[in-house]
Amino acid sequence: MYKKFLIAGAASVFALSAFASDMKNVKESYSLKDDSTVHVFNDGKMGMEDQLGRGMLMEEGHVMETKDGQKIVMKGNEFWRVENYRAGYE
Repeated sequence: MYKKFLIAGAASVFALSAFASDMKNVKESYSLKDDSTVHVFNDGKMGMEDQLGRGMLMEEGHVMETKDGQKIVMKGNEFWRVENYRAGYE
């Protein structure tokens, strides 16, 4: 019984550490006109948060405008990276 708990604990540590690195890989974040935020990861893919910090789904190719007027085209949809960060896996 103890051995099963030990194995489960070790497996969860490895799984959580894989998610923890995701928000550390954010190259840049942009605030949009609607107060949502787009995070650009080192691999070039993007994840989006709404005004309350929750992960948002956004279709690839969608054009967004930053508060300073810059246009950004959505690449990828890394919703799970943003949600894992929100859930405390960092």
